[in-house]
Amino acid sequence: MKTFAEFGLEPKVLQAITELGFEESTPIQDKSIPFAMLGRDLIGQAQTGTGKTAAFGIPLINKIPVSEDRIVALIMTPTRELAIQVADEIGKLTRYKGLRSLPIYGGQEIGRQIRALKKRPQIIIGTPGRLLDHINRKTIRLEDVQTVVLDEADEMLDMGFMEDIQSILKLVPEERQTMLFSATMPINIQKLAQQFLKDPEHVSVIPKQVTAPSIEQSYIEVHERQKFEALSRLLDMESPELAIIFGRTKRRVDELSEALQKRGYSADGLHGDLSQNQRDSVMRKFRDGSIDVLVATDVAARGLDVSGVTHVINFDLPQDPESYVHRIGRTGRAGKEGTAWSFVTPREIDHLHFIERITRQRMNRKPLPSIAEAIEGKQRLTAERMLEVVQNEEFSEYKPIAIQLLEQYDSVHLLAAAIKLLTGEKKDVSIELTPEEPLRAKKRRPDIRSNGRPFNRTGGGSSYGGNRSGGTSGGGGYRGRDDRRSSGGSGSGSRGGYGSSSGSGYGSKRSSSEGRSGGESRRPKSSDDYANN
Repeated sequence: MKTFAEFGLEPKVLQAITELGFEESTPIQDKSIPFAMLGRDLIGQAQTGTGKTAAFGIPLINKIPVSEDRIVALIMTPTRELAIQVADEIGKLTRYKGLRSLPIYGGQEIGRQIRALKKRPQIIIGTPGRLLDHINRKTIRLEDVQTVVLDEADEMLDMGFMEDIQSILKLVPEERQTMLFSATMPINIQKLAQQFLKDPEHVSVIPKQVTAPSIEQSYIEVHERQKFEALSRLLDMESPELAIIFGRTKRRVDELSEALQKRGYSADGLHGDLSQNQRDSVMRKFRDGSIDVLVATDVAARGLDVSGVTHVINFDLPQDPESYVHRIGRTGRAGKEGTAWSFVTPREIDHLHFIERITRQRMNRKPLPSIAEAIEGKQRLTAERMLEVVQNEEFSEYKPIAIQLLEQYDSVHLLAAAIKLLTGEKKDVSIELTPEEPLRAKKRRPDIRSNGRPFNRTGGGSSYGGNRSGGTSGGGGYRGRDDRRSSGGSGSGSRGGYGSSSGSGYGSKRSSSEGRSGGESRRPKSSDDYANN
């Protein structure tokens, strides 16, 4: 693979790539970027998690002049989640060049988007329905667009957006560069390419294995209300040198880091609501070992390059396989072995299998660590630390009191008491975390109305992300996931030690500020978690 310096990129673009920690291009980037930089139309076949956003984003950013004040690039995505993710990555890649990009999607108040459009962004990342809404309002004009990207084209067509995509592409000048990326190439994708792409280059990257082979990947099936106790036992049993724990939302990160601190763990949280000074402080403590557990959201942890991370724990499964790959890639670096654990609720097993299929990597199912295993793990770590002190002979000033104690007490009893003190006991603190709703497995074939549009079971707007122009107040699952919620009672938090824990059931009501974005959906993830983490 090439280094990014070999592509002949602008210094400011290369600087952003370097600061993100990227050195070598991935296969899809290696094959796509040279053609894209020549202005060729392109069909790229690649799975999620292979770096395709940078494959089209880097050449796109490289060629747009900073002085441009028109919309010259349009990126279409199937869902608002993906629009936000792509916009976030484009923003990071253009931080030094200073281009303006804007995500446009259903569920966000349209007036806010209209005000943002007045700042004259050069790059628009949007879902088809909301894009058409703006086009009809004449708040977005496409006559100056020079580059179009269709991201996850098969997904957009599965969701019934063919007609919308065709309508939008007909408004873009014929003299343009068009790049289409898709995991699969069914006949309708081929027809779309024949209609709108000119003599395209075909680039195909079907990875045998997306995730690193040096990372041991396991999962524990556990109910939501049992997760925190499972985490406590796992941390004690594994005794990680440095661990990153991923939570799905900023609220989850705050609650989880606070709960770990209350239980006596050396932990802190990292998410987008922290100031830069706070973020720097947390990372400084993690790098120098002042804390050994970092709790983070997906986007907050992207680009982190901390050597020595031995464990990654997915307290909440990520929304998509690409995020899973990014998460576990924090460990197993520089040829070292790493360990990744995921907590999976019973209703998320199908979603786990979806991640396994895309990453082409099986995860080992492991049982919930027992109390005995957790205690044994803590004792083993304490014993190892004691032996290290003995080997380094760092105890001479303590020998007199040791001799005195040995004259009065049995040596085994004394050593056992010392291990007990050094191991420490769990603080008897009640812990109750706000539960997150389970993720649903991706559905390949949604219900389609006779007019080709997605069928909405819940009323008002599309059931696929709320990105249709006909309304945005309805439920919008992630990429066609079932939006039904389960019922459940509420219970009390856990009490110290390794006892059972229970929290509110999945059916407990949540305010819109806690788990939803823009009133669009009953999803477990707020779009702000992508935009601001």
